[in-house]
Amino acid sequence: MIELDLKYFTPKEAKNTLPLVKKIVSDILITGFLLKSLTDALNGNIAQNDEIKALVNKLSDYLAELEEIGCFYKDWDFSVGMVDFPSRIDGRDVYLCWRGDEEDILFYHTIEDGYHGRKPIPQEYFV
Repeated sequence: MIELDLKYFTPKEAKNTLPLVKKIVSDILITGFLLKSLTDALNGNIAQNDEIKALVNKLSDYLAELEEIGCFYKDWDFSVGMVDFPSRIDGRDVYLCWRGDEEDILFYHTIEDGYHGRKPIPQEYFV
């Protein structure tokens, strides 16, 4: 169940955040790619690497920006960028779900079903 102190988004409110969310997700994907590439190049010898630390700090800042908006980053292999927005549909706590390769927020999933249970957001919620 979603914590009570989280912001609940309507599809319209989530859509209004998309320009900023898209920019932050782009920054996350670039930083995540650089972090993975550098980690691979160092063969896991990352303990005292200042560049790794700087990238991790940048990534943390970007994730914090998304959380300030009220949404959550979900793509930990940094391949497409997925963001969940807490919402309520049909009286249930759900997540509006957006992927970086989608133009708009058109899907949701229950907390239990996760991404694989995505369904189209009912049209009446876009009013």
